[in-house]
Amino acid sequence: MKLKAYIITLLLIFLFGIISTFYISSIPVDNELDTVTVNDIVSDIKSDWKLIGNSDYPLPGLTYGIDYAVLDRKGTLLAATKRGLSEDENSAIRHRDTIITLMDTDGTILGKVLFYNNSNKHWEKFRCSLLTTFLLMSMLVIITSSIMLFLLHRKILKPFQTLKNFARDVAGGKLDIPLPMDKDNVFGAFSESFDLMRTQLATAQENERKANISKKELVASLSHDIKTPVASIKAISELMYLNASDSKAKIQLDTINAKADQINLLITNMFHATLEELKELKVTPAELFSHAIIEMIQSADYRHLTETGTIPDCLIIADSLRLAQVFDNLISNSYKYADTRIHISFSLTDCFIIRIADYGPGVLPEELPLLKQKYYRGKNAVNQQGSGIGLYISQYFMEKMQGSLQCQNTDSGFMVQLTLPLA
Repeated sequence: MKLKAYIITLLLIFLFGIISTFYISSIPVDNELDTVTVNDIVSDIKSDWKLIGNSDYPLPGLTYGIDYAVLDRKGTLLAATKRGLSEDENSAIRHRDTIITLMDTDGTILGKVLFYNNSNKHWEKFRCSLLTTFLLMSMLVIITSSIMLFLLHRKILKPFQTLKNFARDVAGGKLDIPLPMDKDNVFGAFSESFDLMRTQLATAQENERKANISKKELVASLSHDIKTPVASIKAISELMYLNASDSKAKIQLDTINAKADQINLLITNMFHATLEELKELKVTPAELFSHAIIEMIQSADYRHLTETGTIPDCLIIADSLRLAQVFDNLISNSYKYADTRIHISFSLTDCFIIRIADYGPGVLPEELPLLKQKYYRGKNAVNQQGSGIGLYISQYFMEKMQGSLQCQNTDSGFMVQLTLPLA
């Protein structure tokens, strides 16, 4: 049954209750005595007057169901059908009882009969009928109202709560959870529109994800493709350097070679950053002898201005390829921004520590926490080429090798500290 039908039913119940109340209240209350019965009782009392008052004498007319009391002519109570009736004429008048005077055939007053007024009994019966009707109407109203509230919750409140939860899921990015729909519900079309919106948002989000992946794959592919001609330039410049006899030409070729290394480093960083976002950048730590770091530093030191301290003999956990790329980034940054000699020291505690220090101006204190963020470049890099992802990539590599990378200013310049776990 529809909600409208229950509302109509409730209104009909109210109307029926009002009509029933008016009907019950309009029923006349019959308080009149049956004159024939009264005359029979009075006649019997007259004929048996001398026996009235004897304990073994039954009062006449008990089968009629009428209560009365008999008084003598002095007003003394002789007998009564039951206790609690009026026992004198004054009480009968106050109670509105019917008073009949008994007279003998010669006109002598024998006494009086006080017929009890039982209107209270009729009123009690009327009140019981009215109360029963009221209780019945109340029960019907409660039952109908309960059904209406249930339907209200099911048809209106529950769908709105479902829409609220659905909106929260959409706002939280959960676009794969469909909205339950009830076509018979008044909000069925409304719910279908909301679910259509969810589908469109999910499609748009998926398209955006695919577009981002395509762009990153394109950048990775281009970065890889550019490395080939850069490698050719570097190889030709090295060959020409070996064959050149003029010192000025050698300096120029050495510059070309250094710039090719910088370009190669930038492309490598961009390639690695793209692969890291695509979750394809692999880091495989393994046991490595500490002296292997010397070769990595020498390979990264294209200006040959690096001084290294004594390396403690130990086994470390690192990925040799990724650690070499870290040195490439750090030494290249030092030459680019400090343009000074570089001192690299080593120490051994519960881990292997590498300190790479230059003698440049350092960076502003407020920039230190930002240096390792992707694409961030400090104020000292305004006139320098770069992409701002070298330190970001280096930190990523160190964390994957269970190590760390920390930057800090020193009294003499700038220092980067690397830590690696021991085997």
